[in-house]
Order: sequence, then C-alpha cells, then structure tokens
Amino acid sequence: MADENVPRPNVVFVLTDDQGPWAAGCYGNDEIRTPSIDRLADTGTRFERFFVACPVCSPSRATFLTGRINSQHSIHQWINEENVGPEAKQFLAGEVGYTDIMAEHGYKCGISGKWHMGDSRHPQHSFDFWYVHQSGGGPYNDAPMIREGQLINEPGYITDVITDEALGFIDVHHGDESPFYLSVHYTAPHSPWTGHPQDIVDSYDDCPFDSCPQELRHPWAISLTDRCLGNREMLKGYFAAVTAMDNNLGRIIDRVEELGLRQDTLIVFASDNGFSCGHHGFWGKGNGTHPRNMYENSVRVPLVFSHPGIIPTARTESGMFSAYDFFPTLLDYLDLPLPEGRNLPGSSFARALHGEDVPGREMVAVYDEYGPVRMIRTEQWKYVHRYADGPHELYDLVNDPDERVNLADDAADTARAEELRGMMEEWFGRYVEPDTDGLNEEDVKEG
Repeated sequence: MADENVPRPNVVFVLTDDQGPWAAGCYGNDEIRTPSIDRLADTGTRFERFFVACPVCSPSRATFLTGRINSQHSIHQWINEENVGPEAKQFLAGEVGYTDIMAEHGYKCGISGKWHMGDSRHPQHSFDFWYVHQSGGGPYNDAPMIREGQLINEPGYITDVITDEALGFIDVHHGDESPFYLSVHYTAPHSPWTGHPQDIVDSYDDCPFDSCPQELRHPWAISLTDRCLGNREMLKGYFAAVTAMDNNLGRIIDRVEELGLRQDTLIVFASDNGFSCGHHGFWGKGNGTHPRNMYENSVRVPLVFSHPGIIPTARTESGMFSAYDFFPTLLDYLDLPLPEGRNLPGSSFARALHGEDVPGREMVAVYDEYGPVRMIRTEQWKYVHRYADGPHELYDLVNDPDERVNLADDAADTARAEELRGMMEEWFGRYVEPDTDGLNEEDVKEG
C-alpha cells in the first residue's frame, strides 16, 4: 500500500471488554451466537494465537494504543479513582498513540465507548470525536458517559448507544476526502451480567454451556467466583452480552457496506483481555484470582482483520503475536511511519495480513537449539524460562489441578529438595513429584 496515488483505507477498530476467543463461533464455540464476528472472519484473517500484554483492561488498552508495555507507558493496573473529577490524571501524557500518527497524516479520529486510560472527560491523542464511558464499567442501562465534556447518565442500553454514536461518526465523515479512524470500544461483555435484552437472555435458557465448564473452585479465586461459579443466570447474562454486542457489530458492518465503503475500510475486531467463566475454577481475568493469574484464558484474545480485496478471506493465522505488535502492524499496513525515538518492543506482522509467513512467529520457533527466540509454544508445552548454561527444553505450565507440573529440583541434597518442595506448595498450593532434571529456582518461580 505504498503507492501514494492509492488512498489510505478507513479503519474501524472494534474492541470488546473481557472476551476470550472461546466466546465466539468462529473460534469453535457452537453454543454462543456471534454471526457478525464470524462474518468478519469469513471475509478476513482470524488469528488463533494473539496475546495481550496484560490480563486486565487499562494497561492492555494502553499497549494497543502506544505499542509499549506496562513498564513503559506506566499503567500497571485498571484505573479506579483517576478517571473523572479532581483526581483525574492523563496517564498517557507524553506517549505517542497510533492515532497521533494517523491524525498527522490526514485521518479524522473518533472514539465511541470505553477509554479507561485516565481523564475520561478530555479528548486525548488526536481524537476529534470523543464519546466515552466515565470510568471502565457500570450498568448497561443509564450508563455513566461523557458527551461533549459533560458527565451524563445515558438513557438506553449502552451497547446500542455506543453503536449509534459510532454510526453517526461514520455518517459525518464517509464523504470526506481524507480517511477516518473509528474506535468502537464496547463495555460488553464486562460485568454486570444483568440488564441485557431479555429476549436474548431467554434465548439461552436451554443452553448446556458445555463451553464453560464450572470446574472445582480455584484456591486463589476471589469473591466474583463465589457469586458466579455454577450460576446459570450469570452464564446466560455473559452470553447475552456477547450476542447483543455482536448484533451491533453487524449494524456497523452493514452501514459501511450500505455507504459503499467496504472495499475502502479495514475492520479489526479484538478484545482487551480474555476471560474465564468457570474455566480453571474461577470467574474473571488476570485479577480474577489473588495472586493474579496468567492463564491463557486471561491473556489470549480474539483478533480478526477484514479488508476485502486486500486481506485474504476465510484465512486462519496460527503464528504467535502480541498486542504490542498491533501499533507497528497497523502503521505498516497503512504505510505510515513509526514515531522517532520511541522504544517499541513489538514488530509488524502486516505480512500475515497479506497471507505471507512471518519468520519467528511459528508456534514452535527453533533457532540453534532454542537459542535467542521470541517465543516457543506447542499444543501441550510452553517455554517457561531460559537460563545460562542450562538445558533448553519445554516445560508444562499449570493448567488445572489434575495436570502434572513438570518442575524438578536441581540439587541432590535433601535440604535443597525440601526448599523447592516448599516453594511449589506456596506458589501452586500443592506439590507434584518432579520428573525432569535441570531447572533452577527461577524456572520454578516463572512457571
């Protein structure tokens, strides 16, 4: 797309809240109804192994926008008290968002929905249109929103209203000479799992919810699990929130098509973090347990890129990619420059959007017997930690209480073995006899 005579496409980035890839039909769930997400997957490329940089919302969203990890952009936790009012703080002041680069090159940028990266009242990072949630969540009816700088309680079902505002932005800018960028950031399917359209809730009355096994309560689970584990009404509410959001995604796709913009518009669908609805014995994401967890359900999210005529259709990409790759990928795809002087940990995977392989992103990347590689993963194993002068093998991570944890003591003396036994009991709540040699203390802790 480097030809200067070819106009850059419009971009619509739909970001949901607390949706794992398991909660979409195109990812293999035949219980939940997501025809619009599936429609994007049919007209684009679906990513099987896309991971966020943090399993909670605010830091994850900041990484999407800036391409930098938590220790760089300074947001380490979801933002609680500093969204509105006298304590409001612009956490990303001084950062460069991809919207800043896009605006410099003619894009009109708008956001409708969840911001949740500090000071929700004032537009930031080159957004011309700014309709956002006051904080990061709340009721789905009469939701606390910000319209034209004013704090309001928005009448109606907020998923519908977010879409209404998004469609209004498209209607205003679809005839502009310059392209537009639109963030549609739904709060769905974040809690509460009440207040959703009753007809959609009722439509899941007979659902067996086999896709959400209500496993034995995790020993680290927090109070949300006690309210929701085994509760069919909560499952119905979560599924209804996803389906109601999906209906609205369909409205956006339809409007883009009705205006004759589909060939000129890149639509991206993703979530800010994953979620467990009873999987592993808890409800929530990374902070659904204490200590926090990094289960794949918490950090793996759906990702679909759809741009008919440019991106291959009905394609599945199995390479491993991270949210900190999103920033350089989007700018690369749009043939826009990266900001100068910024330390960006990620790299572009735009080649994958054109159906090409991206070296080093294979599910198992092998280089000089697992030397300097970015990541290693198979269906059963993950690389946990590499240390100097040690073996380079793959070790099983803890997935559920019945799986064996392949961790080993690295010393023959009984005292050291007992010390490692205590460490495992502290970290995992149980001890499994090690069956692999060569791990040191850092490997045990990392696992």
